[in-house]
Amino acid sequence: MPDVVSKKVRSRMMAGIGSKHTKPEVALRKLLHRAGFRFRLHRSDLPGRPDLVMAKHATAIFVHGCFWHRHTGCRFCYVPASNQEFWRAKFSANMDRDSASEQALMRNGWRVVVVWECATREERTNPGRLLDRFSRWLRSGRRRGYIGARVRKHSARPSTTKRNKNRPDH
Repeated sequence: MPDVVSKKVRSRMMAGIGSKHTKPEVALRKLLHRAGFRFRLHRSDLPGRPDLVMAKHATAIFVHGCFWHRHTGCRFCYVPASNQEFWRAKFSANMDRDSASEQALMRNGWRVVVVWECATREERTNPGRLLDRFSRWLRSGRRRGYIGARVRKHSARPSTTKRNKNRPDH
């Protein structure tokens, strides 16, 4: 399927997608701050530059977009129809980098939690659920966590990428 915009326009559009201060990240920051949690943003001295860092709890928080970071089973996780080979390689590299960052942080004594974009979207319709799930994870003492919205069993647009066995659905 050919792209509906020119290569130049597509390049400009893709260049505009930032990695900091995204809507899901800002939504989570506001939610946590309102609840009294304090954190630092994008600490460059830590592997993977976590989106939020709660030093008091030795916790690194990544806010991942379901599309870019491959939230298995999520409706936002699909492979575009055009240039699939490029996208598969791109997604695979993202997942490998995510895994390496999480492992490095945990080796250094940090707890790591990934909050998926869909969980921040769900917060609009189910207020308090994300904060509750995050708080329960923080109190649990577990070293790694994934917080996402309920994922569908059967996706209308199934992901064609290989599932990472080390990463649960949420």
